[in-house]
Amino acid sequence: RFLASKEQFHAYLRAGGQPSSGDQEEKEEEEKEEVEEKKEEADSCPSEPPAKRLRSEDLDQDGESREDAGVEKEPTERKRARGQNKSRPCMKPNHYEQSRLCPSVTQGCAEKCYFGARCRFLHDVGEYMAVKPADLGHSCVLFETFGKCIYGVTCRFAQAHLGDGYQNIVNTDLAKQWEGKSLVRNSLSKDLQHQLRKRKFSFKKADEYLRGLAKPHGDGGKGCKATGCSTEKQEVSNCTAPQDGLGDSPECPVLPEQGEDPRPDVLQSPGPTGGEDASSIKTVGPVTDEDVIKLRSCEKKKLEIQGKLYLAPLTTCGNLPFRRICKRFGADVTCGEMAVCTNLLQGQSSEWALLKRHHTEDVFGVQLEGAFPDTMTKCAELLNQTIEVDFVDINVGCPIDLVYKKGGGCALMTRSNKFEQIIRGMNSVLDVPLTVKIRTGVQEKINLAHKIIPKIREWGASMVTLHGRSREQRYTRGADWDYIAECAKIASPMPLFGNGDILSYEDANRAMQMGVSGIMIARQVGALIKPWLFTEIKEQRHWDISSSERFDILKDFTRYGLEHWGSDTQGVEKTRKFLLEWLSFLCRYIPVGLLEHLPQKINERPPYYMGRDYLETLMASQNVDDWIKISELLLGPVPTTFTFLPKHKANSYR
Repeated sequence: RFLASKEQFHAYLRAGGQPSSGDQEEKEEEEKEEVEEKKEEADSCPSEPPAKRLRSEDLDQDGESREDAGVEKEPTERKRARGQNKSRPCMKPNHYEQSRLCPSVTQGCAEKCYFGARCRFLHDVGEYMAVKPADLGHSCVLFETFGKCIYGVTCRFAQAHLGDGYQNIVNTDLAKQWEGKSLVRNSLSKDLQHQLRKRKFSFKKADEYLRGLAKPHGDGGKGCKATGCSTEKQEVSNCTAPQDGLGDSPECPVLPEQGEDPRPDVLQSPGPTGGEDASSIKTVGPVTDEDVIKLRSCEKKKLEIQGKLYLAPLTTCGNLPFRRICKRFGADVTCGEMAVCTNLLQGQSSEWALLKRHHTEDVFGVQLEGAFPDTMTKCAELLNQTIEVDFVDINVGCPIDLVYKKGGGCALMTRSNKFEQIIRGMNSVLDVPLTVKIRTGVQEKINLAHKIIPKIREWGASMVTLHGRSREQRYTRGADWDYIAECAKIASPMPLFGNGDILSYEDANRAMQMGVSGIMIARQVGALIKPWLFTEIKEQRHWDISSSERFDILKDFTRYGLEHWGSDTQGVEKTRKFLLEWLSFLCRYIPVGLLEHLPQKINERPPYYMGRDYLETLMASQNVDDWIKISELLLGPVPTTFTFLPKHKANSYR
């Protein structure tokens, strides 16, 4: 009884949930008759079928040009656009606010403006308030949570904490509770950004490893590979036995007799043999074992996540507020969005924002993308010294052309030499486990994972995650779980997580029976369509979640977004943008109470249906205008200059 036509569906939403009148029913009948007439005309027209036959015959026999066939194809148009909207417009803050208040005024230090006489922002609060857009609500998330809103008069909910003369009110008791506590870690400091931009950051370990790659063998052959040492010492580098003369320390990538800058004697042993050289080396503070002896792989911290639910790194949608939602529903392991190593090394603030970690994320990792051992090794050492993570993941599964054509992502599966150098190099500079995420291969019917997984284990990775699709498949068709099971046996004893087509607890149970160490829940299924999937798996049930409960989840997301991105105009619109990106996936969810059979399958696209109430129907819409309507229920009306182009063209149709 919930089935509806496309016209009925959109008419219901346009009417605001009111049932269609008799006039609308007559219009629908007329539209149906028109559609039937067009079908009859198309059937009676003999032009299209012969055109296809002529084209195939001409290509085989006469070799006629393709232009004629192209002209004949023009009348056939697809009703639904496909592909992605590339080069989507990036809305900057000045598109929403023409007159902005100077940050020095907001922070209460107007006499110390950072820009001086060149400042183009407003310094008069009264002038700013005269042109400021209307407030969006009576309660400010930041003020209610932390006792103080750092955005002051620029906050879009400022009426909750502004006193006489536009003074910012502070709840001292609540503010003291949060004093000295850092809710979000892994931020980029100005000092570190300056060092990176001026190239003054020291990459001591990475440079040592890279010198080993550039060193030729004694016989004049090619440069030393990722092992950084001769074949005689290769077996020892696997951390299976201590080496002579160095205790438990494994061999460095550069051998002492080959390296240009060998380790000083005073660092090896504080005995009398140091002599004058020891006195000439200046040290700051005591020297510990960690300064002297390099950790072997078996001595590193273990990544104990077998059997846990792993939220995949999701580009664009896997932001910190969304991860907080998934963490609340039971995700055990979270990972930041894919970060490009070259952008991190340049100190780009937008890229470093992807590494931020909320204090509720107890097991957290970051994912790096790169194509060359020098940038990846240096980036690993940089993160090892500056941020707090439990593991670092290498993205060898990204299928997009921008990454693949530069040699990164899936392309590394076919560049085994560079892949080996990257893993060995990153492993040599990291104090935390290194993991790798791969696909079955590049081409659809040519699997490579089973060949490369043993090598990844040998090179030193702690875990592998396998997505059961190739690069050519992208996110289409079903994931090959039989192949994942085969690879899990090959990977043993190294843990292997499976990824693909997990949309219910029954799918998760079948996946775990394949012999994998755990499951990763990712983009096209699971986390983005129904973030409460983690609860369903842990409680082994289908949750018929109501539309009001789903709307409460969106409310929590907007609260987390305003905390993270800010409650001023820029923060509100950034929260709205990421909410709309998420709604493009949420609309694919079909309520459990409406299904004829359980569970929902990702490849089964439903017909148009009416929900059990207006809100449930609105959430099922794949029209961008309806997504914007939902965002306005949460964040107020959009600005007059607001534009949002969905990532996928298929979501733009009515």
